[in-house]
Amino acid sequence: MSITRRSFFGAGSAAAALAALPKSRIAAQETQPQVKPQARPEAVLKLSSQLISDLPGRDLDEKLANLEKWGFDGVELGGDAVGREKKYADAIAKTKLAASALCGGACCANGHLVSEVVAKRAPAMEKIKRVLDTCGELHLTGAIYVPAFNGQTKLRNKEIRKILVDTLPELGEHAAKAGTRLIMEPLNRREAFFLRQVADAASIARDCHSPGIAVMGDLYHMYYEETSDLGAFISGGPYVHHVHMASAHKRVLPGQDERQFVDAFRGLKWIGYHDFCSLECGVQGDPRVEIPKSVAWLRDQWARA
Repeated sequence: MSITRRSFFGAGSAAAALAALPKSRIAAQETQPQVKPQARPEAVLKLSSQLISDLPGRDLDEKLANLEKWGFDGVELGGDAVGREKKYADAIAKTKLAASALCGGACCANGHLVSEVVAKRAPAMEKIKRVLDTCGELHLTGAIYVPAFNGQTKLRNKEIRKILVDTLPELGEHAAKAGTRLIMEPLNRREAFFLRQVADAASIARDCHSPGIAVMGDLYHMYYEETSDLGAFISGGPYVHHVHMASAHKRVLPGQDERQFVDAFRGLKWIGYHDFCSLECGVQGDPRVEIPKSVAWLRDQWARA
């Protein structure tokens, strides 16, 4: 996947460029009146984390034990889980954690599913199906899918969308049979020219007519592409089945800069969200101190939403 996926500290230059955008948006979201939703299922906050490089622990067992001790509900796995399902299942079974989603590895297939080279598409389908099988075996919410990062396809928006609407239903059927989902992730324009807003992903999921096709919101990317976190999640509605969390600029822990999540959490409450909100970030400071502080901050933001 992109540099951002491989290392949460490699996004410095892009984040610096994006940081020039006005900060007034944060304050504007915080002062928005709280809108009460109509009767919907009561939402829950289930916190998860990727196995980030800053996560303390000598081995997988100790990392998972720390997540449980700090109040997490789940763990998000990486692409190395494919082919190592038993290793992760056994480790997670020693805790009260659940596996949330899978991010990385073959799932994005290097943009080949929407490549201008038609011969690349069928192999990409098979790679993604293999990832979905892993997700089903580990009872994950889904596999996170980015159609193409910048530079991975020469096709344009209209062509890419048509390919996805034509091909994703087959992957959605495969995912549904496995008991999981393929979850499209919008990114900011520094990383992808196609699929930058939650509503865009939801419209594709709608047109696929498949319960195995879903969308997610990444609050780092949403900061740069959405005018309202609340509105973005409402636009995604029932298609939203995963959330990534990070601060606005340096992509560090939520609560380590001025970025607020109250507006986003109001949107999740509005749609009756029941899936995971997962950390995808680095850490400033001592992780053993800062990660538990971030968990407490997130739960306070949820209470205020």
